[in-house]
Amino acid sequence: MNFIETRSLAALLGVSKKDEPVAPLDLADAVGKGLSVKTVGLLSDLIAPDDVNFRYRIVPKATLVRRQRAKGLRLSRDESERVARLARVWAFALDVWKSPASAQRFLRGPHMLLRGRVPRELAAESEFGARSVEDILGGLKYGTAV
Repeated sequence: MNFIETRSLAALLGVSKKDEPVAPLDLADAVGKGLSVKTVGLLSDLIAPDDVNFRYRIVPKATLVRRQRAKGLRLSRDESERVARLARVWAFALDVWKSPASAQRFLRGPHMLLRGRVPRELAAESEFGARSVEDILGGLKYGTAV
């Protein structure tokens, strides 16, 4: 991940403003301490504006509602890592497709190289799933066969 990608990822996660430089270790520390609960909704609205339940793939509904009601509660480390993983995939998809609508379309549709699985769902499930999606995006960006 280069410096510019880290900066945009940190802004997506609410760790910094868009123009502020952020070191990867600072981003790791923020995720380890727990991200803001509102990042779940913000990121879900970017990745899956057509699916109001996508946020519950990141954090279970009852847990998310409880944390939203209690002021000052943060996401757990695992939930924060899931949000950061999805933000990383979103940032890469946006970089490749150059528009939110095109990135959303790619992430929403089943992909044959993922055995018909939906990229955004696969990325939400595991780090390995996210890496598989990123491999496809890398092939598209750098012109390798996908």
